[in-house]
Amino acid sequence: MTEALKIEGLQKTYENGFEALKGIDLAVEPGDFFALLGPNGAGKSTTIGIVSSLVAKSAGKVWVHGVDIDRDFPGAKRFLGIVPQEFNFNVFEKVEDILTNQAGYYGIPLREAMARTDEVLDRLGLTEKRHVRSRMLSGGMKRRLMIARALIHQPRLLILDEPTAGVDIEMRRSMYDFLREINAAGTTIILTTHYLEEAEALCRNIAIINDGKIVTNRSIKDLLRDLHTEVFILDCAVDVPPGLEISGFDVKILDGRTVQIVIEKGQDLAEVFAALHSRGIAVVSMRNEANRLEQMFVNLLEQSA
Repeated sequence: MTEALKIEGLQKTYENGFEALKGIDLAVEPGDFFALLGPNGAGKSTTIGIVSSLVAKSAGKVWVHGVDIDRDFPGAKRFLGIVPQEFNFNVFEKVEDILTNQAGYYGIPLREAMARTDEVLDRLGLTEKRHVRSRMLSGGMKRRLMIARALIHQPRLLILDEPTAGVDIEMRRSMYDFLREINAAGTTIILTTHYLEEAEALCRNIAIINDGKIVTNRSIKDLLRDLHTEVFILDCAVDVPPGLEISGFDVKILDGRTVQIVIEKGQDLAEVFAALHSRGIAVVSMRNEANRLEQMFVNLLEQSA
């Protein structure tokens, strides 16, 4: 099966000598929901810039659904939808015109472009704003307009660079639902994000890039299985006695009814509940102190430094 995106030996060295990419290899299968994570300056945006032809690579090869971008970028571009971090549409154009004009760049006839515009505006909750100049939209609506524009030619691969930056929680959740829907319908999605809980909630596979190199590339499930410790916060129904100890576990009392428990790999959280229950302490709620993927992300970056 031809990969949705295949990268081999990709390098980028800028004129000042900075090596943004140091020979990365990456393959994303059709239909995947894939996360590309890394700190600022790690090489994520450079990689996306090369795939979208906005950045000239120094070496390496890139294929989009089997089409070599060096030999036939217009052919590769038909498979590709890009949502960059920055808003880059004409702020004086109306929402509807931005989409129909984008469709025209791909040779889509006006009647079909209008039909597609109706559909994508409806799916992204922008129908009522179709005749509004884009500069009048809120930040979240501008972000949805960027996604709508990337989808107007019905690409098979959608790359989203920080798509929910500046978007409120309610709109972020509706965007998650929409992205899951189009992914389930067959669109391959590659997501870069600083919200690691976003990657854990949406994506099946993940590559982490640091200092221009891929430090891991595997399924999120496999990655999280290697997490050696997790920190849980337990909210209890009654006050916890000072100096509470549970054999084999690192316990810290945060306040009268809140306990922090460190669970090592192989330990059973049920033992903690049993120990508390034996002391007459009921747990009313539990949460992770931090996102599990975030913990793994920090560990991997420390190992690769």
